[in-house]
Amino acid sequence: MPSQNATGSSTQALRGASLLILLQVVSRAITFVANQVLLRFLTAQLLGVSTQLEVYYLSVIFFARESLRVAIQRQDSSDLSSSTGKGGNGPRNNNNTSAQAAVNLGYLSIALGIPLAFLFGWLYLSSLSADTLAAAPNLVISLYIYALAAVLELLSEPAFVVMQTRLQFGTRATAESAATFLRCLVTLGSAVWGASGDAGVLPFALGQLSYGAGLLAVYTWHGAGLANREGFSLLPRRITTNSPASNDNKDRLPSFTLSYFYRPTLQLASSMMAQSVVKHVLTQGDTFLVSVLSSPTAQGVYALANNYGGLLARLVFQPIEESSRSYFSRLLAPSLSSTNTIMSKETTTIKEARTALQSLLKSYLLLTLAVTTLGPAASAPLLALVAGPRWAGSGAAACLAAYTWYVPLLAINGVAEAFVASVASEGEVHAQSAWMAVFSVVFAGTGFTLLRVLDWGAVGLVVANGVNMACRIVWCAVFIRRYFAAKGVGFDLTEVLPSPGCVLAGALVSQVVKRAVASVEAPIGAPKAVEELVKLAAVALPFVLVVAASERRFLYSAFHAVRGQQQMEQ
Repeated sequence: MPSQNATGSSTQALRGASLLILLQVVSRAITFVANQVLLRFLTAQLLGVSTQLEVYYLSVIFFARESLRVAIQRQDSSDLSSSTGKGGNGPRNNNNTSAQAAVNLGYLSIALGIPLAFLFGWLYLSSLSADTLAAAPNLVISLYIYALAAVLELLSEPAFVVMQTRLQFGTRATAESAATFLRCLVTLGSAVWGASGDAGVLPFALGQLSYGAGLLAVYTWHGAGLANREGFSLLPRRITTNSPASNDNKDRLPSFTLSYFYRPTLQLASSMMAQSVVKHVLTQGDTFLVSVLSSPTAQGVYALANNYGGLLARLVFQPIEESSRSYFSRLLAPSLSSTNTIMSKETTTIKEARTALQSLLKSYLLLTLAVTTLGPAASAPLLALVAGPRWAGSGAAACLAAYTWYVPLLAINGVAEAFVASVASEGEVHAQSAWMAVFSVVFAGTGFTLLRVLDWGAVGLVVANGVNMACRIVWCAVFIRRYFAAKGVGFDLTEVLPSPGCVLAGALVSQVVKRAVASVEAPIGAPKAVEELVKLAAVALPFVLVVAASERRFLYSAFHAVRGQQQMEQ
């Protein structure tokens, strides 16, 4: 039975990742087109202010729900189903107790988000100068609208967490697609409407408000339907034991705080809160560092490289990271069943988790081998087509070329930290938080040296991020090996590496394209850029064939594993 459940979860997670990747592609395409049009109506300074407002918005959302989301995904539903049941106002059957517990915990995100919106808003307004307020019309009202948008998005959290625990990725794809389309429509419409006047950053605020409203509407609709069919409530309700219902406090489950919030999940979320703070600082650290240590030119160059160079991470890696975190959390969730059941599960699911993690890491490395081989040479012609030849002499192409070496680190770190978040104990989470704080100091020191001392500009910021990411990967690698060793299963890191033939082919091809394609600093027009990309494609095709031939066994086994899971589900 555990194997069948794990297989079902694996297939659902795979399909969920595919849906999320498709969602990211569509959403980013729509957003990219909308941003290109918005540039005609907004100045660079207003775009900078809108970025600050977005950081404010993301900070409220992140601190309010991130740790709770991770903890809820690791909630042991078998424990809840076996120890709870009907109660005064509780869910109607044992199977939906976990859903009601998730809903109740979702309301904590709302309770956290409202005061955080006020606190962060006050801190942001206090940091603004009179010149900034004068140069950015409607900034204060826009901040209030961003705060309201954050609260609206958090109101959808109770329905979202239920969908996430049930692996209802289709609902998420529908909600985020509709919300993204609505945001782009409102943002563009309000920007065009206010073009004759001075709308400032108000179009961005109205667009974000429509995004939050869209999410809330779709999640509430689908969540209400699921709740009606399965007998739980989207409103918070008490959860009681299997004993007959009464008003006596003896019926209240000791594992629940105030008979609403599942205590083990609540404790895990609390322990992860400190890690969430550090993680968010590290995530937004490049934004803070570039604003303090670099020149305006370097800020613009890095922003361009980050937007275009990070597309692969946002389109592919992020959805897979979210799906793998959900998959490993459910597959390796601790159970309170008998000892024999636990041992049986370890002999099956632990090995399955090892195989899945190794396959995912190796797939990432094969993909990023192509990125690092072809990406540096492709940066100049691609940038000339997208941003125009005037960016070639600014160092943007060199920064984008350096960013292609940062992409593999993003990929490996994302899936490694997703696995750690799925299985780490409270003590291990605290240890990770402490080490991440150390890595943040390393990041700041490296950034200061490269930006202020060596004057590497935007390229230095990419390298500093790479050093920080490499430190985090090393910590995760040590944790993963220790985790599987403690379970009696070996984890050989060399098995995830590409074959020597692939590495040799990548080294040779990178030298060929370096000589065949124009230099990253050479200004080129659109016709020349197309010509250079054709040359690159001519070299890339045999390279891909060599990689496919060298890794044919791995690719063949991965294809049949996926196909076999789909056939078993059918």
